[in-house]
Amino acid sequence: MRRWVAWSGFFLLASLSWRSWADETRWIAVGMLHDWFSSAGCEIEVGRRHLVSDQQDGLRWPAQFRYQDCKAAKALWIGATNYYDPIAGQTFDYKVVHCGPRVLNEESEFMPVLFKMYGKFERPLVLVDGIPAGFLDYMDFVDEVDPNLPADRILYNIVNTQIGITVKRTIYAFSQQYHNNYFIYDYVFKNTGIIDKKGTRYEQTLQGVIFFFQYRYAVCREVGPYGYYWMPQSSSWGHNTMNDSMLVYDPQTGEPYLSLFSWHGIHSKAGFDNIGAPDIRPNGDGRLGAAQHVGIVVLHADKSATDKSHDPNQPTTTQFLGSDEPITSGNDPFNAAKMAAEYAAMSAGHPPKMHADAVMESGQAADIWGSTPGGFSHCAGFGPYTLAPGESIHIVIAEGVAGLSREKCIEIGSKWLKNQGPFILPDGSTAANRDEYKDKWVFTGRDSLKKTFERAIMTYKLNYNIPHPPPPPKMFEVTGGGDRIMLRWSSEPESWPGFAGYRIYRAIHVPDTLYQLIYECGPGVHQYDDFGASRGFDYYYYITSVSDPSVNVTPANPPGPLESSMFYTRTNEPARLKRQAGKSLADIRVVPNPYNIRARDLQYGYGAPDRIMFLDIPPVCTIKIFTERGDLIETIEHTDGSGDEAWNSITSSRQVVVSGVYIAYFETPDGQRTFRKFVIIR
Repeated sequence: MRRWVAWSGFFLLASLSWRSWADETRWIAVGMLHDWFSSAGCEIEVGRRHLVSDQQDGLRWPAQFRYQDCKAAKALWIGATNYYDPIAGQTFDYKVVHCGPRVLNEESEFMPVLFKMYGKFERPLVLVDGIPAGFLDYMDFVDEVDPNLPADRILYNIVNTQIGITVKRTIYAFSQQYHNNYFIYDYVFKNTGIIDKKGTRYEQTLQGVIFFFQYRYAVCREVGPYGYYWMPQSSSWGHNTMNDSMLVYDPQTGEPYLSLFSWHGIHSKAGFDNIGAPDIRPNGDGRLGAAQHVGIVVLHADKSATDKSHDPNQPTTTQFLGSDEPITSGNDPFNAAKMAAEYAAMSAGHPPKMHADAVMESGQAADIWGSTPGGFSHCAGFGPYTLAPGESIHIVIAEGVAGLSREKCIEIGSKWLKNQGPFILPDGSTAANRDEYKDKWVFTGRDSLKKTFERAIMTYKLNYNIPHPPPPPKMFEVTGGGDRIMLRWSSEPESWPGFAGYRIYRAIHVPDTLYQLIYECGPGVHQYDDFGASRGFDYYYYITSVSDPSVNVTPANPPGPLESSMFYTRTNEPARLKRQAGKSLADIRVVPNPYNIRARDLQYGYGAPDRIMFLDIPPVCTIKIFTERGDLIETIEHTDGSGDEAWNSITSSRQVVVSGVYIAYFETPDGQRTFRKFVIIR
């Protein structure tokens, strides 16, 4: 089957270019699944910023909301038997090189050669009140634009390894709504004989070659200590992760494909049925914070270096591995004993039963089964293969996340928390109790992930040529006015075949929440004035381009129009109504006055609970805020020409103010002065 390639000469580049990018990472964040990727060829634990707080970092779904990370660590090991090591000058019974789950040596073990992002189009320019404010401004960096790409983003990664195998990794990501929650990884492992950064070649036939992937999932960050912390700490590193498997079938041919996936299992210290991890904090709403199912499906694995047909018996190893086992750290490509233990794990075959089955049959909680403090990781070992010089192996894997929608997580979690029936199950029957109701709904995530992987299978078989929605406008501008918030956008999408119109969505208070559709229009309209906004509140917007249903003709999609991704144009800075500047200093008001913390949500919403507004002020003025005894605690330069200025009750030293009487002093450039007293009750 032909595979799409943007350029040729991959292996020539691999042999001639030796520059290394230490710890270079890139995000793919245009769909609903966001993840970061390393130039080294795999993503190690806390490898993006090397901070412990990044224990769960990446595979964010649904990425519209905060703290949806489901990934703790990954690893790619490559092993061979009876390997003569020209660097050590000796033959090892087992040679293994490593990228992850904790070890990364980009100088002499996994050595990056190429790391480049291609985009179907650039991210748009998004402005709020004239300031760049796009969600992707610091996440989406495209090296080259190619409108003929089959995917929204394609990341190319070439890495030479000490074992003499060069890895070419190509990652495909889509943003249209039926394919925006998975990535496809296309690997080519070639015996180039390149063993160091200088390009030294040592040609030999490699025997017993195994490509070994580890997946340490932890569903999900929102519920643990690096999120909102209503689950025990060890949930953040996957201590209670359940590792499961299923077969996914090609919807057209019935051909089976192996999937390994994980979900949030019972934790012994939760004190309640924590499947789905409902928010049980004192002010929690019961929302399910860990309903995701995350995993991989194997789309292709060569039978051998000379037989490129798919081998349904791959991977040959699917063991689950203790995530804190000694072989997961301190890896050394010259330690014979260590490499022998690693290779034994890489070639261990299949377990008698999957981890999830073993845990459930034991009747124990996932975190205490097996007596390992780190929980367990999925493993997928492909091989063993024999690779003569110049020969290669092709492996393709899709990785995705799916589960209940945010609306369903809120609805089901709220009913569970209130113990408020009737508890209607997905099949229409009624559950006997709230736990059965919650759990049955959470486990529909398995079916959602299966549907995701069915679409990935069809996408791969279609050579990635699935329909795309029109691109978003290249410019989207949001401006706060006196009686409206004005939205303006450019017209480029209208030249796209099948373009049908635009949709505008809005959120209030914070950007990581549910958005509401507020406006739809056809071609030729490039502005909208939002008169429904209220003064003092924060508003966030995005615009999408929508296709005519006729362009969506493929077995990979349900029928209906396609819509561009929210992330291309979503604003990350608030827009607010701004009144005309005051005509007299006598008109200045402080609102609310008094400010009372008990009414904070009734004042300017939960997105700005400590906000105090200075209204009807001059177009340009200096505002100084003093305590009652005369201590200056903050200075604000108001320069935007409006009659509004906001203060979030924070001093210049970043401290939240205490209860008391405060004085706001106003001075204009021409020397006019006045003051207002206001009260804060905390």
